[in-house]
This record gives sequence, structure tokens and C-alpha cells, in this order.
Amino acid sequence: MDTPKNTILIPYDFTVVADNAVQHAIKISKELDANIHLLHIAKKEEQISELEAKIAERAKEIESNWGVLPQVSVKEGTIFKTINLVVDELNCILVVMGTHGMKGLQKLTGSWALKVIVGSKVPYLVVQSAPKREDYQKIVFPIDYKSENKEKLKWVQFMYQFSKPKVYIYASATKEGIIDSRTKANVVFCKKYLDEKGVDYELVLSEGDASFSQETIQFSEKIDADLVLVMTTRDIAFHDYVLGAYEQYIIANSAKMPVLVINPRTDLMKYGYGSFG
Repeated sequence: MDTPKNTILIPYDFTVVADNAVQHAIKISKELDANIHLLHIAKKEEQISELEAKIAERAKEIESNWGVLPQVSVKEGTIFKTINLVVDELNCILVVMGTHGMKGLQKLTGSWALKVIVGSKVPYLVVQSAPKREDYQKIVFPIDYKSENKEKLKWVQFMYQFSKPKVYIYASATKEGIIDSRTKANVVFCKKYLDEKGVDYELVLSEGDASFSQETIQFSEKIDADLVLVMTTRDIAFHDYVLGAYEQYIIANSAKMPVLVINPRTDLMKYGYGSFG
């Protein structure tokens, strides 16, 4: 009996950025041998039948353009609630969401947009543009004093298994090149981990001239990175969660850099991810 394939979910609203998300998802799906699933959210039940026909037709166009036929579904509801319900229903491993930066993200998912990500058990890859290359060659790994930084390493190793990217550890520092003791401890931990796993990496210190989020994006743009990894903050109640300027700026960055957003939860690691230790 065949093992069921993993599924990558794409909230799909028939826009160009949604098609950009499809291209990213296809690239990842080929490496993971995963299915692609397009989800459209209908506001009213009476719209479902018409939208099902529309999204089925779009799936055929995607197959014609990119050689992959996505699975499709239309659900009545709101993106705020429905995306993560479908993630659970289909046992998805990743959500790839297209956005026009902060403005588009709000347009796509309403005022609770970023809380959708925080409430998810699986990572969200938030993209604005189509993929630059066939694979992810340069990944920026921003690191500061937070303990959550260490959990991102599992995802670095996961991606390294199939695309062998160069990882840039981008550490928060002052203008004088001084690193906070907690940040330094995280850097030491990360370097040791990546050395043990045989991952190609380079340590770069921030300039300390602007906010760490701004400098992270500026550096990513400078090296023409393919992806930035960020982690949301641990142990903040879902309904009380207010994303800080750091996460907002990174996710909706003006450089249109793809961002993999990970929630620090023990139940994130599926299909062997948690065995990376």
C-alpha cells in the first residue's frame, strides 16, 4: 500500500500573487514529492458551486503552465479560521501564501491576517514574487537573543537535505561590532549545530545603524537571498497576540523577499522533522 503524499496548501484568490505562491509550492513539492492543494474561501454557501468550477478550470491552466495538477477545494468561511481548519483536515505540512506586502496581506486575510500565521501548527511561506531560481541557494537566518532562534535550525537542516543552500547567520550587533551575551550564546549553538550537520554557512554581523529587521532585509537584498527564516514569539496567548514591528517588517518586506514563518511549538515537527536534534 502506498504511503499517502504530504500536502502543501495554497490559499488561492485568483490573483497574480496567488500564482506566485503556486510556483513556490510546486518547486518545494517536487523536492518533497508532495501534493499541491488550492483552497478558495467563499463568503456565502451559494457561491461554492460556481467557485468550484472556476478553481477547477484554473487548476487545469496551472497544469498546462507548470506541469502540476493541483487538488482544489472551496470552503465557506473566513481565511482567518478556515485555512488552519483545512491544514488540520488535510494534514498539511506547509502553507504557501501570496501577498502584496503588508497592504496585500491585510487585503487577503483581513485585519487578523498575521494572527492566522501565529495560530498555525505548520509553517507559512509568505511570498510576493515568483521564485528567482529553481532551488533555494541562499537562506538568511537572522539571530538575536531569543531562545526561539535555535528551533529554526531544524528547518535549515530540513531544506539543506534537498537544495544545499548557503546559510547566512545574520547576527544582531552594535555599531562597534559587539554582540549581546545571549545572542552570542545562540550564535555559538547555531555554529556548532550546523558544523555537526555539515551545512555550509557564513556568519555576518549586522551594522547596528538601523533596526535589526530593517538590516536583515537590507542584507538579504544585498546578497540576493532566496529566503529568510523567522520565528514568531513563544508563549504569547493567541487572542492576546500582537505581532511586533520585527515580524511585521520581515513578513511584509519591501524587497519582496520570501519569508518562512515558523511557530515555536513542539507539535510542528511532522514526518520526522523533530528527529533532527
